[in-house]
Amino acid sequence: MPRESREVVFVDGVRTPFGKAGSLYAETRADDLVVNCIRELMRRHPELPPERVDEVAIAATTQIGDQGLTIGRTAALLAGLPKTVPGYAIDRMCAGAMTAVTTVASGIAFGAYDVAVAGGVEHMGRHPMGEGIDPNPRIVAEKIVDQSALVMGSTAENLHDRFPAITRERVDAFAALSQQRVGQAYADGVIQESLVTVATRSSEHGWGLATSDEPPRPGTTTETLAGLRTPFRPHGRVTAGNAAGLNDGATACLVAAEDVATELGLPVAMRLVGFAFAGVDPEVMGVGPIPATEKALARAGLGIADIGAFEVNEAFAVQVLAFLDHFGLDDDDPRVNPYGGAIALGHPLASSGVRLMIHLARQFRERSDVRLGITTMCIGLGMGGTVIWENPHFSAEGGH
Repeated sequence: MPRESREVVFVDGVRTPFGKAGSLYAETRADDLVVNCIRELMRRHPELPPERVDEVAIAATTQIGDQGLTIGRTAALLAGLPKTVPGYAIDRMCAGAMTAVTTVASGIAFGAYDVAVAGGVEHMGRHPMGEGIDPNPRIVAEKIVDQSALVMGSTAENLHDRFPAITRERVDAFAALSQQRVGQAYADGVIQESLVTVATRSSEHGWGLATSDEPPRPGTTTETLAGLRTPFRPHGRVTAGNAAGLNDGATACLVAAEDVATELGLPVAMRLVGFAFAGVDPEVMGVGPIPATEKALARAGLGIADIGAFEVNEAFAVQVLAFLDHFGLDDDDPRVNPYGGAIALGHPLASSGVRLMIHLARQFRERSDVRLGITTMCIGLGMGGTVIWENPHFSAEGGH
């Protein structure tokens, strides 16, 4: 029997402050980080009866230890949601939380869910990327992928080789801009509104509270960045300063059918237009956002000129600049990551997709002249993901 697709909306998103791997959250469990986020979402939205949550999808890249055991279900139970609320775990490396959102959104559009929680967590201090994995030797032996594909920093150096116009000077300038923008966003109170305070514990220092991101370095300049070494290649271009660090953190958001959001009195921050994932050569995984964005735009009948706001995950500066060059955007375009990005804030792998959505929702709120925006990211093993969103605050008088 025929079914009608329903409109899907992003209601609200929150996140923990991001920490440096094994520092701020060294003695905090990964599952507790995401539990904090789910509890905060429910606290912020008393209009949502907990039993109306139909699913909890939580992503983690390294699904072992305190990030294992079907973390969506265990986090739902630990957060105090009714035992009738199911949950599951999801993994698409860096795009875990993004995939959690697109997956529950698909279920909502189809009619299987009304309201869902989606998010991600990565405690890279406890679970370094690659812990416990056993890659099939045929992947390298049969040259299915280049050996450098398994080292993210090397894939970024490969990207520099492919796009020689993206120089060390350009990536360092972009990295310094990211730091400046994060500093300004903190000064303007933009970042803080989505943060969940987390109780932390240290055997040495006792109890504490995490209230702000640990990775940002506000005084960063191109001069300080120029002196950093290139660990992935002698005389290379990728440094700790123009790439995201190793981080711990969690995110969660509420996704709902628009008619159900209206019924319950839930706010609508963004409306889902479409999404796409694409594969690329794993050894240059950073180009992933380009075909993913082209695919998403084509399916939605749109062009890049229709997009007025961008949140591009800054896994590496070279990867963002490759995206900007491809679509004819300036390195310092004010529509791209206006509040800074992962180079300054951090990139706890599977959680970052929702962090991008939180920032885009804030862009939409401040820019009623912008109708459409995208969240996009590169993904390990050679993929990209892009989600197109519509601004519910759009006013035709504004223009875009």
